Amino acid sequence: MFDLDRFRSECCAAVCGGGGQQIIRDIVSRAVEDPMAVLKSLGEPRRAEVHTLHRAADLTILNVIWGPRMTVMPHNHNMWAVIGIYTGREDNILWRRLPEEPNGRIETAGAKALSERDALPLGRDIIHSVTNPIGRLTGAIHVYGGDFFGVPRSEWDPERFVEQPGDVQRTLLLFEESNRLYAALQ
Repeated sequence: MFDLDRFRSECCAAVCGGGGQQIIRDIVSRAVEDPMAVLKSLGEPRRAEVHTLHRAADLTILNVIWGPRMTVMPHNHNMWAVIGIYTGREDNILWRRLPEEPNGRIETAGAKALSERDALPLGRDIIHSVTNPIGRLTGAIHVYGGDFFGVPRSEWDPERFVEQPGDVQRTLLLFEESNRLYAALQ
C-alpha cells in the first residue's frame, strides 16, 4: 500500500543519510510497483499539472501529470532525479551538448520509454525532453535531489536546439495549454 507520508519520510531519510539517488530509485521503484495503490493515494489524474508533494533545499517530490500527447522541450535539472510512472507512459529523449557548437547546441544521444511500474534515474547533468505519446493523462512521481524550483537551469529552443535560461513558469504554462487542448477533445 502506498502511503504518501511514509514515502516522503523514506525519501527524506535517504537524502539526509547521504544515500542519494540509488536509494531513492529503490524507494520510487517500490512505490510504482503497485500503481493502483498510488492512484488510490494521489487520486486519479484529472488534468495536466505539477503538484508539489515535498519541497526542501535538498529534496523535491512532485506528482507530475502529463497531458495527452504533451511535450516539454529539452531541459536540464542541474540535480539528479528519479522518475516513476504509476499510470500511462512517458517518453524521454536524451540529449548531449555539442562541444564544438556555439550557443550550447545539442543533439540526440538516446531515448527511454517509460510505462506503468518503470523508474528511471537521471544524472545531475542529463538533458532530456519529455513526451506523453498516448491519448490520455500520464501520472508520474518525480523526485529531485535539491530544490527543483530554486535552482537555475537551462532549456533548449525546440526548433534550433539553442540553449537559453530555463523558465519554470513558461513550462508550467505548457500544462495549462495541454488542459485547454484536452478539454476541447472531450
